[in-house]
Amino acid sequence: MRHKYIPKISSAYLRKASAGVTSFALAVVLGASLSSCEDDFLERKPLDAITDVTFWKTQDQLELAVNGTYASLKGKNFVDMENLGDNTIYPPRSDYQAISSGNFDFTAGTLNSEWTAQYDGIRRCNHFLENYQKAEGVVDPKLLNQYVGEVRFMRAFLYSYLSFFYGDVPLVTKTLNIGDPEIYGKRTPRAEVVDFILRELDEAAQGLPATYGAANLGRITKGAALGWKARVALFYGRYEVAEAAAKAVMDLGVYTLYSNGNPTTSYNELFTDAGKLAAGKNKETILARMFLENVSMHNMSRETQVPDQTARFSPTKSLVDAYLASDGLPIDVSPLYSEATYGDVFKNRDPRMKQTILAPGAKWGGKDDGDQDDKPSDVFNLPKFNADKKGTVTGTGFYFTKYVDLAAVGTYNKDDNDIHLLRYAEVLLTYAEARLEQGKLTQQDLDKTVNKLRDRVGMVHMNITTLAANGLELRTELRRERRVELAQEGQRYFDLLRWKQGHLLAQDVKGVKKSLIPSWSQTYVASFPTDEKGYLIINTGRRFEEGKNYLWPVPFNQLQQNPNLGQNPGW
Repeated sequence: MRHKYIPKISSAYLRKASAGVTSFALAVVLGASLSSCEDDFLERKPLDAITDVTFWKTQDQLELAVNGTYASLKGKNFVDMENLGDNTIYPPRSDYQAISSGNFDFTAGTLNSEWTAQYDGIRRCNHFLENYQKAEGVVDPKLLNQYVGEVRFMRAFLYSYLSFFYGDVPLVTKTLNIGDPEIYGKRTPRAEVVDFILRELDEAAQGLPATYGAANLGRITKGAALGWKARVALFYGRYEVAEAAAKAVMDLGVYTLYSNGNPTTSYNELFTDAGKLAAGKNKETILARMFLENVSMHNMSRETQVPDQTARFSPTKSLVDAYLASDGLPIDVSPLYSEATYGDVFKNRDPRMKQTILAPGAKWGGKDDGDQDDKPSDVFNLPKFNADKKGTVTGTGFYFTKYVDLAAVGTYNKDDNDIHLLRYAEVLLTYAEARLEQGKLTQQDLDKTVNKLRDRVGMVHMNITTLAANGLELRTELRRERRVELAQEGQRYFDLLRWKQGHLLAQDVKGVKKSLIPSWSQTYVASFPTDEKGYLIINTGRRFEEGKNYLWPVPFNQLQQNPNLGQNPGW
């Protein structure tokens, strides 16, 4: 079999190289263009391609192959998956909304695209792992172990999502070709897949360095392997494993929470260009999908505050209500909370709220808002429901500011900030939760995990004694902490699945209280139903079946090709 490796280097890449962009960032973009060709019975050297006959011989060739596997690392899609949960909604129908609401079947396109995307990446990883030893004696053993660690991490990363989504999946650890019997094999039990993932991450960590130099920023590290192991173990309730992996990351002494010294902006700034790994100040992000200006960019800012359409991400009332009052109490308990006006909703709250959800008085890129003057402004005042193409329409009455670069809002696909896939903040939360679920969590544990997150933004500490005195459950508050810290980072759906709280997805999606919308905007929400307390009902008719919806169905396309896969319960 022959595989082509044809780098397509544009003039844009060369311009960035001359501008001093890290060599690894360029290589990842380049590696994403690697392609494969059809089977060839003649193992001969072609004139137009590099084949397995001549490949796998040098360090440069191996590095090119490793970089190609990074094409499977999730990017903006990681954030898009937030619409699977109950933190956000994009009102027009989409696969993510359908899955979130339980109103879909096994023909949904996203089911098949996720399945095929993961297995495409796994095939590339398997191909590397079958061939890298050809370079032994040529490539430095330490570097060779690093490359193997990176690829094994990527394979484990891809199997993680397959197991999260579908449960039992075929565990394929070699390159398959047409005619191989494994193509028509059965699915491997989920528990065996998880065991494999955890072993792979252990093996990967052994060969990976803790840090890299500037030219290799963004490469997978020992901390990434251990941190991802902690995430997978936590998902599957293997709390002792999750605790140990999280503690191992903490003990590396490599990571610290990002701060610019200002608690009112530090958290938000992490998700801007200032928080890029290449900017040099971010010691919090453990794994990121890196982007390059004018080379590889995404569209997060424009989709969040698109000036002439409906925002693709609208915070739900459920998320807005999750933020504590500034005294550390839930808003239905705290005397500090008022809802007399739209602006009051944002007052006296956890500082992360204004750094995540757009508050009145903040700068924005959405042009005309819902105030009465009907003129564009760079300052946000009130939500806009009028779809007149003059400003960003909200789906719920709320907007996000997290991950928004105002300079990129007005033009399609102009974001070059990193997408953060794994942060040290998550590792701290994982450690605390794993300790809690084993009955071992102490105030000292909270002080070195949760309260470090709160210190960054100037929020009152979580205190076990105070929680008990106010009738608050520690588990509920720790889960709340995870929700607000990781909002808009694609994690909420998976948390609901592992907590067995799928019933929350069946609840109506609600928005702002209708009475808080000014009289001149009332006409645009006149047809919106409300609940008994007057909150807008944005999406209804949702469902979640306990014996069914904790897993996605095996995609129709895959069942057609291989009936031996079988189907998940209820589908």
